[in-house]
Amino acid sequence: MTARRVLSLILLLTLTTFTTPVQTAEDLPRAEPDAVGLSAERLARLTDAMQGYVDDGKLAGGVVLVARRGRVAYLNAFGQRDLASGAAMGEDAMFRIASQTKAIVSTGVMVLQEEGKLLISDPVGRYLPEFASTQVAVARTDGGYDVVDARGRVTIRQLLTHTSGVSYGNGPASDLWETAGIQGWYFADRDEPVGDTIARVAGLPFDAHPGEQWIYGYNTDILGALIEAVSGQPLDEFLETRVLGPLGMVDTHFYLPPAKRDRLATVYSAVDGGLERAPEPGHMVGQGAYADGPRKSFSGGAGLLSTATDYARFLQMMLNGGELEGTRLLSRKTVELMTTNHLTDQPFRAGQGFGLGFSIVENVGARGLPGSKGEFGWGGAYHSTYWVDPTEELVVVYLTQLIPAGGLDDHGRLRALIYQAITD
Repeated sequence: MTARRVLSLILLLTLTTFTTPVQTAEDLPRAEPDAVGLSAERLARLTDAMQGYVDDGKLAGGVVLVARRGRVAYLNAFGQRDLASGAAMGEDAMFRIASQTKAIVSTGVMVLQEEGKLLISDPVGRYLPEFASTQVAVARTDGGYDVVDARGRVTIRQLLTHTSGVSYGNGPASDLWETAGIQGWYFADRDEPVGDTIARVAGLPFDAHPGEQWIYGYNTDILGALIEAVSGQPLDEFLETRVLGPLGMVDTHFYLPPAKRDRLATVYSAVDGGLERAPEPGHMVGQGAYADGPRKSFSGGAGLLSTATDYARFLQMMLNGGELEGTRLLSRKTVELMTTNHLTDQPFRAGQGFGLGFSIVENVGARGLPGSKGEFGWGGAYHSTYWVDPTEELVVVYLTQLIPAGGLDDHGRLRALIYQAITD
């Protein structure tokens, strides 16, 4: 080989090293709708409906993704990412996914169980000593409450199923939670590690005794702190190395990278007469500190930002029984455990139960919506939603940024118009 040829190869390798991105977004493969048993003509009804909400001033915009049999058959970015600037919504727009974070963090817990680092039947206090014993606020008829010792220890499985008794600080002892500065689900603006916040949660009265009720609250935030304690890593690093990275989810972050600022969708609120831009930075109802916050508090319950295509990769892994594109994240049996109803006599929603991070459809008729038994999913505070229907091999992601949503019926219409498009 000539010296010139060697020099050329060195130059080529050098240019490749410095011009090739370290990470690039990976999408699921695409397919024409009819190739996966969907009608393109009928899906056009969904396109018209979502654009109708924009035209009527009820939504600024959003992204809808529908995948079937492992391929994306419908991906529609509609409306605007920001009304004031007129920036169009893009398929790669980034959204605050809030409680959609819970499924990813719950998956992280199951990764640790598969590695033999914990058992979900373990008491939380084994790893977070502050939870070795907890207390419960019992409401009195006169409007006050008594604080008593909890009947039993909180387990990891109770956190996964939201049966630990912990709320978002809005129960009988809400005054104590307010004084502690821990209410609502929002952590992004906190200038402290999440473990410090969760340690204070352990000292506040919960709303119910462990295992007795389904109560939505800081359960998955506690799991995030538990992951940090068990793994020895900050939650963001753990998720990146054990879940997000292996799945190719390069657009999912706790805080927005500066280079992606122009992809973040603006938050709006439904008001009489239309939409109003939420405050800047605001708190739970606001733009939030996801772009410019302290970047210290990694909320396992509500902290992530993501895209429709990124989140679909996570859901497709679950639908595939724990594997995506040759990478096995979980075993098939772990996925089965996560997507099985774990509630016994705790009241929940008609026709539904709750698994390890997901709601589970038990009876389609009792729920009263199109779908299938065994379907699992959830949503986020900014009016996003998702579900996986194993019977139909279907993955659906709908992301928008609207809080409060003012009773908008887009979720129901979305579901109806997706299922009416199935042709086989």
